[in-house]
Amino acid sequence: MYVVRTGAACKCRVALNGVRRYSRGMSATENAPPAAALPILIVPNPVLRKTSRAVTPADAAAVRALLPKMFATMYKAPGIGLAAPQVGKLLRVVVMDLQPDKVPAPMVLINPEIIAASEEKATREEGCLSLPDQYADVTRPAWVKVRYQDEAGAKQEIEGEGLLAACLQHEIDHLNGVLFIDYLSALKRNILLRKLAKDQKERAKK
Repeated sequence: MYVVRTGAACKCRVALNGVRRYSRGMSATENAPPAAALPILIVPNPVLRKTSRAVTPADAAAVRALLPKMFATMYKAPGIGLAAPQVGKLLRVVVMDLQPDKVPAPMVLINPEIIAASEEKATREEGCLSLPDQYADVTRPAWVKVRYQDEAGAKQEIEGEGLLAACLQHEIDHLNGVLFIDYLSALKRNILLRKLAKDQKERAKK
C-alpha cells in the first residue's frame, strides 16, 4: 500500500483514459455495501515477497468479492493504494484512489503492467502500511504508462507522473514481491527494518 505522510505535499498531473472518466463508469465496487476491512500483512511476512499470479476469468467471482474489502482496507488505513498480496491474496489486483482535487476517484487495476516509462527519474518520499510508520526517499521513472483490465475485463491504459506514477509503480512492485525498501542502500534498508522490528515489539507489549 502506498501511503503519504501526514502533511506531505500530494501534487500530481494525470494524463490517462482519465481517473474521473473511469470512476464515473464504476458500478459494482462503487455501489457495493460497506465491507469489512482486512488485516494488512506486515514485513517480514513471506507472502509479501511472493509473485502474484495473473487473474483469469475463473477468478471473476473471487475478485468481485475481494474488491470492496480491499477498498475498505485502503480507506480505513488510510492509504491511496493497496495491492492484493498485502491482504494475503496472491492475485494481480490493485486498488487506488488519489482523490484528485479532493474528489473520490477509485480505480481498480487488474493484471496491470508497465508498458512504457521515462528515462527521466523523480525522487519522492514513500511509505507503505506493510512497513508502518517507515518512510524513505525512492527514485523511480518520473512518468509511466500502464496497461490493465478493469472490473469488466475491458483493457484500459493509464499514464501519469508525480504521485500517480510513483503509486502505480509502488503497487505493481507489490505484485512482484518487491517493496520500496529494495530501492534503498543496504545500510538504509537495514536501519529501517531494525526500526520496524523495534516498533512492532513495542506495539505487541501494549
